[in-house]
Amino acid sequence: MTVAEIFETMDYGKAPESAAEALAWLVDQGDRFGHFINGAFTQPGKGFETRNPATGEVLASITQATQADVEAAVAAARKAQPKWQGLGGHGRAKFLYALARLLQKHGRLFAVLETLDNGKPIREARDIDVPLAQRHFYYHAGMAQLMESELPDREALGVCGQIIPWNFPLLMLAWKIAPALAMGNTVVLKPAEYTPLTALLFADICRQAGLPKGVVNIVTGDGAVGEMIVAAEVDKIAFTGSTAVGRRIREATAGSGKALTLELGGKSPYIVFDDADLDSAVEGLVDAIWFNQGQVCCAGSRLLVHEPVAEAFYGKLRARMDKLRVGDPLDKSIDVGAIVDPVQLQAITAMVDANTAGETHVGAAPMPEAGCFYPPTLITGLNPADTLMQEEIFGPVLVSTTFRTPSEAVALANNTRYGLAATVWSENINLALDIAPKLAAGIVWINGTNMMDAAAGFGGVRESGFGREGGWEGLAGYTRPKGKPKALKPMTAPQGDGAPQDPIDRTAKLYIGGKQARPDGGYSAPVWGKDGSLLGHVSLANRKDLRNAVEAAHAASGWSKTTGHLRAQILYYIAENLSARAGDFARRIDAMLGGKSGKSEVEASVRRLFTYAAWADKYDGQVHGVPIRGVALAMKEPVGVIGAICPNEAPLLGLISCMAPAIAMGNRVILSASEIWPLAATDFIQVLETSDVPAGVVNILTGDHSDVARQMAGHMDIDAVWCFGAKAFSGVVETASAANLKRTWVNNGLACDWFGSAGEGRAFLEAATEIKTVWVPYGE
Repeated sequence: MTVAEIFETMDYGKAPESAAEALAWLVDQGDRFGHFINGAFTQPGKGFETRNPATGEVLASITQATQADVEAAVAAARKAQPKWQGLGGHGRAKFLYALARLLQKHGRLFAVLETLDNGKPIREARDIDVPLAQRHFYYHAGMAQLMESELPDREALGVCGQIIPWNFPLLMLAWKIAPALAMGNTVVLKPAEYTPLTALLFADICRQAGLPKGVVNIVTGDGAVGEMIVAAEVDKIAFTGSTAVGRRIREATAGSGKALTLELGGKSPYIVFDDADLDSAVEGLVDAIWFNQGQVCCAGSRLLVHEPVAEAFYGKLRARMDKLRVGDPLDKSIDVGAIVDPVQLQAITAMVDANTAGETHVGAAPMPEAGCFYPPTLITGLNPADTLMQEEIFGPVLVSTTFRTPSEAVALANNTRYGLAATVWSENINLALDIAPKLAAGIVWINGTNMMDAAAGFGGVRESGFGREGGWEGLAGYTRPKGKPKALKPMTAPQGDGAPQDPIDRTAKLYIGGKQARPDGGYSAPVWGKDGSLLGHVSLANRKDLRNAVEAAHAASGWSKTTGHLRAQILYYIAENLSARAGDFARRIDAMLGGKSGKSEVEASVRRLFTYAAWADKYDGQVHGVPIRGVALAMKEPVGVIGAICPNEAPLLGLISCMAPAIAMGNRVILSASEIWPLAATDFIQVLETSDVPAGVVNILTGDHSDVARQMAGHMDIDAVWCFGAKAFSGVVETASAANLKRTWVNNGLACDWFGSAGEGRAFLEAATEIKTVWVPYGE
């Protein structure tokens, strides 16, 4: 072509990347791989082939792990963990730095191998995946160095089982391994069946770095191997993948005491307002949905366009689609590469072919005759309830509808069971920053998309999972408080046959929606004192009472929009009113528990209310130091509606310790009071009624925990459940929570010193908040 022809057509010539060195590395390994266990590769065994999705050519033979392989990897990790943790932060930082440097030295090899195995364009692997993987190891080398000074009360969990997907094989490995190692854990990682090669290359550089044996172990195979890791004697499971599998993992780990983080699917909205820079929004959308062939959990796959500019925007988008180049991923001029495997290609094709709604536009680029390729596709005019607007396609398919007002845009954006990411395009920064907090998502990009960094937490809400990866917040998933708590002692309610202490009958009611309410079932139970006297009766709540409490809590959603200053004033007022009745509460507690602990418990309760009143306007977010001209705001938002199984011990202090941090952060709560000594909670209702707490913000149920625990955890309109009851309830709550993958915080049968520092502080505030990362680039 002449220069004039090039400027006329704007066509790119071919720019192929050589695969020779990557293929040579495979040959050097014999094109057959075993597992990486205890610092060495095992002998290859029976398994499967991994293929280049662009050509169908076999790249290598991979071993299918057995139960014995997984057990050997876990045993190696367990043996290595104490010494690895004992190296200290600086000792671990040196190894993480070495891994980062080796990732840089072999960057081109990693990029080419990733493209061969995964099918993504070499430009993406070279310019995004590999540099960001390097960044994670550099960043977490720093975290290891700072752990002892900045996290002095935290320690490693132990052995972490990690399961990663096929869409970002190396990057997901870095997201998982770097923070785990930095905090003193050891790992057993399983790469995806389709894309194991860069994980095995990483194992090779672990040897080059001199990493101690057993610190990193990699086992390969299909989903059955993942199940083995989930069931193994590990201390944590970190999983990135589909929501369906994440739900099964939540059920499998329930009651085991294993820590769990899940980064799952998404159906992320991409909102374009009429004042947006439409050309920039189109380019952002190309990155949002056709990056990595749309095989991205946070892909902007649901386009919402403001009606006044919809046709103009669609016109620009279709024109841009027609210029996208689909082909050999090793060609640096290619925009869209290959789908990872024929199975995934068939799934995408089936979903699109089954759709009969809207209008479909397919990019005009010629398609390769062989290989797993799917054209860039746009489907407009869909309704919010259409299958393709709700279900994750995980391919280069964009679906769209329009909106009229900002409030309608928010409603449409949140009309999904997912909550991973969202994008807002508007030149009106006031509008954009008004919309961002209203979106149910763990990450929001303003006038940009797919901005990520090791310093900024990434993760979702709703059925997109829980936990964060990256930043200070990501370290919480790989550490625990120092010390070994004692097992919770079994407790039983006192029995008696004595006369009532109060000559006038008192049957305490439930507290729902700011009112005392009779139980739906119409049943009550006696509460006996230690001396056998009858202290009173309490109502027995059932699932209908829970339903009413959930409705009341949702009706009080305005509480989440109030200022921290206002919430602090109300908490101080509760403390003031409780203090005014301190003698009555102390006598009640002494009568229930026996002894003379009532006065100290009431005093501790007042102090705790003061503590969270103090925190209400001081538990700040953060501006992360990310490498862009802009800011990444880590906003701490309320979780929403929190259900809490309060401890049986410390009946007043335990209830307040659950209530105060939750409402201080803007949540609404449903508290299942101590089932053994509930009268402190029912007396506390009278304090709430005189303390300006809006109706529905605090709801109190009494009765057996077993009557509400499972229903509370399984309720689709409760966002999180805390459980400090008997050990059996931990498993019940975690199992039932899998219904909508809500966050849980359970005690696993371990005691808490409610009077000490363990009964308050940042752990409660972290459980009461979600981190939303809002990326705001700036400049012309």
